[in-house]
Amino acid sequence: MWVASYILVMPRNLIEPTWTDLDSDELRLLLRERFDGGRGQYDGDDEKLHLPAAGARSRIVLTFADSKIASVEPGVAFDAAEWEGVRQEIQHSLFTGVPKVGRDYSFSLFPVQGSWRGARSGVQILPASEGAPRSGGADDPFILEFPIKGSNLWFIDNHRRIREHRKLTLLLNTLLVGRTSCLPQRHAHFWASVPTEEGRPFPNIQWVEEWYDGPLDSILLDGHTPPSDTRIAEVEPDEYYTKVGNDGRGLRVPADLDDAICCYLGLSPYDRAKFDRATFWLDMTSRQWTLSVSAAFAALVSAIEALTERGDIHHFACPKCGEQTQHEVPGATRRFKDFIDTYAPDIGTAGRSKLYPLRSGILHGSKLIEIDYALAFGWDPPWWN
Repeated sequence: MWVASYILVMPRNLIEPTWTDLDSDELRLLLRERFDGGRGQYDGDDEKLHLPAAGARSRIVLTFADSKIASVEPGVAFDAAEWEGVRQEIQHSLFTGVPKVGRDYSFSLFPVQGSWRGARSGVQILPASEGAPRSGGADDPFILEFPIKGSNLWFIDNHRRIREHRKLTLLLNTLLVGRTSCLPQRHAHFWASVPTEEGRPFPNIQWVEEWYDGPLDSILLDGHTPPSDTRIAEVEPDEYYTKVGNDGRGLRVPADLDDAICCYLGLSPYDRAKFDRATFWLDMTSRQWTLSVSAAFAALVSAIEALTERGDIHHFACPKCGEQTQHEVPGATRRFKDFIDTYAPDIGTAGRSKLYPLRSGILHGSKLIEIDYALAFGWDPPWWN
């Protein structure tokens, strides 16, 4: 009797065991779309989200673990026939599909005067369409094209397009000389001096929104756009990373760019997530520079830390005898020091020893880099080294 009662109340996870590669974000989008388009409602448990609402209207209940959907359970108003339709959509839309090409605008510090395509990665850089807003001295817009797995659901395809566009833009910001960026997901509003017609004596001050829009035709294609007549020059890596700068010649790329992109695409999900965190913080370094040099510095250290292993005890079997052993990963300070010793050995010992304590002081609220106090305009503090 006790066993029968336990079976009746035991939660039933509707996520099938074979859905091992199910993307939690895509599942959330699909469920929101199919259950009244609502964002859901919590009901006394911060880890359980009811769709479309809690109480008597609850048709399914999502449980989260580490920001991912861990289970989908029947709600009070669960409809088995309705779920069967959703289950089939998950099976046929999130796991299968045909190749498509996503596209959107990114921005380069250098003028983009031609096109480049990676033969293996399928990533393509194209100059902005005719009629797209451009301005000398501003970050130059260009069209970034990239392969995605298409589905038969537009909102899923568009989500994949937006996600891959952002990740690949941040990757190019790491691999290319000069800043490469895209519009942030949340747009700022600010006062700005807008250029006026020639001869007007006073600046035109307006409250504006950070935004960009240019001709793009379709944002999803079945194949790549033909390259432009002019091709972006490729430079051998040793020369590219030591000699290429803002000399007016426009965007150039390293000759091994396609290989580097393929290395990124070939990372395991765990390692790619680590690398994506690093590229995010590297991008934040540039975005925060005009607001706070301290925050920009802390973001740069976070980019390095994202690539290291967290301090913990790792257990593994000896490859020769099979005996279990353990290995302790060093703490955060030591991991950062080892990274700098390996990849930036030319930094002086005295300067290297100050890097991580400065970061810790900034994040714990005990330090600011001097220029953030706005007390010594024009003075170059030692930290700028």
